[in-house]
Amino acid sequence: MFDLHLRNELWKLFGKKRTYIGFGAFLLAQNAMLLAFKFTRWQSEMERLLEGNGYLALEYVSALTVALIMLIPQIALLMPLYTALVGGDLVAKEVEDGTLRMILSRPISRFRLLLVKWLAGGIFSAALVVMLGVTALGFARLWFPWQGMFVFIPGQIFNVLSPADGLRFYAFSHLFMTLNACTVLGIALMFSSFNIKPAAATILALSLLFANLVMEGIPFFERYHQYLLTFHFHAWRLVFSQPMPWAQIAQSVCVLLAVNLTTFLIAAAAFQARDIKS
Repeated sequence: MFDLHLRNELWKLFGKKRTYIGFGAFLLAQNAMLLAFKFTRWQSEMERLLEGNGYLALEYVSALTVALIMLIPQIALLMPLYTALVGGDLVAKEVEDGTLRMILSRPISRFRLLLVKWLAGGIFSAALVVMLGVTALGFARLWFPWQGMFVFIPGQIFNVLSPADGLRFYAFSHLFMTLNACTVLGIALMFSSFNIKPAAATILALSLLFANLVMEGIPFFERYHQYLLTFHFHAWRLVFSQPMPWAQIAQSVCVLLAVNLTTFLIAAAAFQARDIKS
């Protein structure tokens, strides 16, 4: 019965048109960034950076390099937006439409109902991240050759990788991106479990992330970065470091898992206490 319940929840989730807004936005953003990289000074500046450090630019301006360049702003900006949009709808939208009252008339617990919704949201998050990574690499391959990978994040990472290592680390980083997406969705689901509108749940989740992002960019809060959620979202980038900082990655993963568990328990407590039938 649990499998049937989850399958039904997934059917409802992927049956909504707004679920696919993120997929479409990613496709448009990726093609726009590809055109900008190809036909502006963006590519020449990267080539100059490589040559200034003693590397042959033709060997590292590749599909893997460009795909990663496209991922960085989309993971930071677009991915939280569209996961929060779906997470904010999971409970609040059904309350608003009146369908949740009918669902609760069946012999299932509220905890199980919320758990199934959270799992469905996690599957959506994973699908969104995988689609983002696959399409970014696919579109980049249409324009650029399959060669070595150059990773440059100002002040954090400067690394070059072989095509095999680059693809391996590229795929591995998506595990941490998925955890980021699940965390954002869990925060939105938590707010959605309270007595508020779907749009309000989405806005509150994005406001929380935006506050963390702003504080992370203020020099005064540099000593408090360990307490900021967006700081731990950068764990996926650390995969490309040489050597890989396993201790810092493990710390960020533990923090994000703890946030996921905490937000789900708060959501379960709030959902259990709500008077939906009145």
